[in-house]
Amino acid sequence: MPSVIRTIEISSPPSVVWRWFATPDALRQWIAPHLEIDLKVGGAYRLRNEGQEVSVTGTVLELVPEGSLVLSWFEEDSGWVHPARLVFTLAPTEAGTRVTLSHDGFAGIGKSTWPGTVEAYERGADRHRILERLARLVAGSDG
Repeated sequence: MPSVIRTIEISSPPSVVWRWFATPDALRQWIAPHLEIDLKVGGAYRLRNEGQEVSVTGTVLELVPEGSLVLSWFEEDSGWVHPARLVFTLAPTEAGTRVTLSHDGFAGIGKSTWPGTVEAYERGADRHRILERLARLVAGSDG
């Protein structure tokens, strides 16, 4: 199944990295400043980036401290019938923490042009580089 995956190694333990997942304010600092989220399983969220016409909404599907954050991911007004997913996982390593971001479920969004959506998300992941923003925040706070 096609997915968009990015991974980064952060030289801090999962307990330190997780602090940037643990509150809405922390998430806004590296994902998007206009993120509104009820950070609990079943909680709703809405993400709208300034200057972009697409809003993303969904729910928190999984929240495992120091382990994972999984969100349903639905582009409003884009012809999607069903949501995809956004998955963040944290895994301890000898050097610190491997953080993986994965967008998946595109084939199930109910849009025949979903392969083009995957390509657009690939470009977006390279342009937005949110894992690098997360790494900078962790490095600046891990003193």
